[in-house]
Amino acid sequence: MLSYTGGLVLFAALLHASWNALLHGNRDRFLSMTWMSIAIATIATLIIPFTPLPAAAAWPYIVASGLVHIGYNASLVRAYRRGDLAQAYPIARGSSPLLVTLGAALFAHEAIGPLRAFGIVMISGGIIAIALEAGSVSRAGVLAALTTGATIALYTVIDGIGVRLSGGEALAYTAWMFLFYWLMPVLFVAMRGVPALWTPIRSSPMAIGSSLMGGVVSVAAYGIVIWAMKSGAMGTVSALRETSVVFAVLIGRMFLGEAVSGKRWLACVVVAAGAICLGL
Repeated sequence: MLSYTGGLVLFAALLHASWNALLHGNRDRFLSMTWMSIAIATIATLIIPFTPLPAAAAWPYIVASGLVHIGYNASLVRAYRRGDLAQAYPIARGSSPLLVTLGAALFAHEAIGPLRAFGIVMISGGIIAIALEAGSVSRAGVLAALTTGATIALYTVIDGIGVRLSGGEALAYTAWMFLFYWLMPVLFVAMRGVPALWTPIRSSPMAIGSSLMGGVVSVAAYGIVIWAMKSGAMGTVSALRETSVVFAVLIGRMFLGEAVSGKRWLACVVVAAGAICLGL
């Protein structure tokens, strides 16, 4: 049976899938990501005055993670412009737990037992199967997805180590890291100008609203993950988090009327079995 922490991480995966569903209909992903980032950074700004400072040892990781997250956001926006990312992006989510497990072993000296290693492989394999079943993926799409997966793994390992050095201040660590999201609107304005940021508030209020809601949900989702990595194995937490791809399939079937093939259901079962292995 999954532990309390594992259950919370699965809940974070559901939140992650939910905010992706909120943003699914927004065509301008750069604009959506920017307003998401504004919501995230605003929440972080409001939290910081009420939390103690993280330990000094954590600050290099806070800065590194904040910058990597901005790089990840920009990379994701560019990758979305490739028409095949809808099929390739789950490869990023599936590859990242394996990369996180390797990074945790190299830099945090984490060991993982055979059953949990098998669970991580099952989750990664199932997620990648979901991506491949969706249709043909070009070489450029695979490269973009693997690059995104490497970025996800990088900030996950950084945060896993950093939160353990924060003196037990997981909330403060998360808030200070998310403060770097103020760089996203700066980047957007530098590329498109101020009117491009503010005009959609009147012309597309629903899209902006869903982006802001996505930011709020995203803070909760990744905040839980950082808290879980304070004591849990990074690879295990990462693998459970990436079950969000399965939740996305279920949300698409239940609320968006999307068809789900037998092969995709089988891949979902493999991912679920992998999650069970992590909970044993």
